[in-house]
Amino acid sequence: MLTKRIIACLDVKDGVVVKGTRFAGHQVVGEILELAQRYRDQGVDELIFYDITASPDGRRVSKKWVENVARVIDVPFCVAGGIRSVGDAKEILHSGADKISINSPALENPGLISELAAVFGNQCVVVGVDSKRQNDDFAVYRNTGSESKIQESGRRTLEWIAEAERLGAGEIVLNCMNQDGTGSGYDVEQLAQARAQLTIPLIASGGARKVDHFERVFRDAGVDGALAAGAFHRGELTIPDLKVELRKRGLEVRL
Repeated sequence: MLTKRIIACLDVKDGVVVKGTRFAGHQVVGEILELAQRYRDQGVDELIFYDITASPDGRRVSKKWVENVARVIDVPFCVAGGIRSVGDAKEILHSGADKISINSPALENPGLISELAAVFGNQCVVVGVDSKRQNDDFAVYRNTGSESKIQESGRRTLEWIAEAERLGAGEIVLNCMNQDGTGSGYDVEQLAQARAQLTIPLIASGGARKVDHFERVFRDAGVDGALAAGAFHRGELTIPDLKVELRKRGLEVRL
C-alpha cells in the first residue's frame, strides 16, 4: 500500500495566513513562518501555500516570503499565486519551493501546463481546481481568492482535470468549495469521481475536521493525499495524533 500524505494548507493574504468558509469571510489565523515551522515540527508530509489574491489582483506571489519559508523548513512545499509564465515559475522554484501550483492562470491559458511540464518536469506542476457542486455536476471557478472577482470559468470539473492531466499536470488538488471551512468532511462522492478520471496523484481539499474524515476520503475516494487548514490552525486536529490514529486504523502514513 502506498503511503498516504497529510498536507497542511496555508492561505496567504497580505503577508499573513488567513482562513475563510466556502472561500469567503477570511480572517487572520497566524504568521506564515510560525505556522510553517509548527507543521514541520509536527511531522507534516507537505505544505501548500496559496497567495489567494495574487491572481485576482493580476500579480505574482512574492518570492521574498517563499525564500524565508525555504530557510526554516525541510519538508517539501508547493506555492501558488499568479504564476503565469515559465519565468514566474523559475523564480518561485529557485526561491526554494519544490512545486508550483497553477489554478486561474491555467484556466486562462491551458497551454501553460504543458510549457511548465516541459521545462521543470511533471512532478513540479500541480493544478489546483476550485470546484462547486451544481446539482449532479461540478463547475470550476476562478479568482476564488476575491469575493468580488470570483466567477464561474465555464468548465466542468471532471472534464477539466482530465484535460489538465493530458496537458502535463503531475498532480491535481481538488478544492471542493461547498465543503471548504465547514468541518463537515470531504466531498467523497466528487473526489471518487475525480479519482476515476485520473492516473496522476489526487489531493483532497475542503471540509476536514475529524480523523474519520481523513479515513473515509482515503478509503472511499482513493485519494493520494488529504489537506486541511482550519482544523490544524485551530488545533482541533494535530498532525501527530492524526497520523497515529490513521495507522491504528490500518492506513499507511509516514510517522
